[in-house]
Amino acid sequence: MTHQRLSVHNVTFYGATLPELQKYWTDLGVRRLSILDSQLLDPEFPKLLQHNDYTVEAVYHLFSGATALEPVIDAAADAGAGTVYMLTGGRGDRSWRQAAERFCEMIAPCRQRAADAGVALAIENASSLYADLHIAHTLRDTITLAEMTGLDICIDIFHCWAEGELDVLLQQALPRTRLIQLSDYVLGDRALPGRAVPGDGAIPIEAIIRQALAGGYAHGFDLELIGPRIDEEGHLESARRACEVVGSMLDRLGG
Repeated sequence: MTHQRLSVHNVTFYGATLPELQKYWTDLGVRRLSILDSQLLDPEFPKLLQHNDYTVEAVYHLFSGATALEPVIDAAADAGAGTVYMLTGGRGDRSWRQAAERFCEMIAPCRQRAADAGVALAIENASSLYADLHIAHTLRDTITLAEMTGLDICIDIFHCWAEGELDVLLQQALPRTRLIQLSDYVLGDRALPGRAVPGDGAIPIEAIIRQALAGGYAHGFDLELIGPRIDEEGHLESARRACEVVGSMLDRLGG
C-alpha cells in the first residue's frame, strides 16, 4: 500500500482512460488522487468514487476565466476534492504586473464560490517555457501572486529547487501551500519535461520534505513523473519506485 499522504498525478499516465487509471491506482495501492479537470468532469468519474475508497487530493485546471472554472469548483466540491490548482493563462504583450492584476480581476468572482464550496484555489509555479500558459515562473513570483489574489499555492519542486534561498521561500509559502509536487532532476538533462524518479537526481527531496513537515504542512505530496527517463523505464514502473522511495522518506520523517 502506498503511503497515505502520496498521490500519483494522472499526467504520469497521460492519455489513459478512467478504467486504465483505476488499474494503475490499484496496482500502486494509491488512495489519494491527483487528476485533470477533464477527468473530474467525466460523467463516469463520480461513479468511480462511489464504488472505491478514493480521496481526491487535487485537480489541475488551466485558467481562462470564471465561466470555465466555476463548474470545476462545483464538481470538485461534489467529489470532496480539497484543491483546484491552476496555471493562470499567458500574459500576451502585458508586463508581469499588468498580467498579474488582470488575473486578480478575472479570478475574483471565483474566490467566494470556492470558499463557500470548501475548495481551495491554488497557483502552481511553472517554468518560463510555459509562458504561453502561465505568469508565475518562480516560487517567489508565485508567492507574490498568491498574496495579491488571496489564493493558495501548489509548489512544484522540479521548477523551483535551484532558486536562491529556497528554504526561506518555502518558509514563506508553506502557510498557503495546499500541494507539494515531487520529482527529481538529473544534472545535465536538457529535455523538458526532463523529470526523474525521486532519489535518482540532484534535488534534495528528503530535506525539502523534512522542512515542510517541520513547518506544519498537513496536506499531500504528489508525484508528477513525465519525460524521457520515465518513458524509458515505464510509467507504472517509475511510479511504483517513486512511491516506495518517497514513502520511505515519509516514514523516516514521521510524515
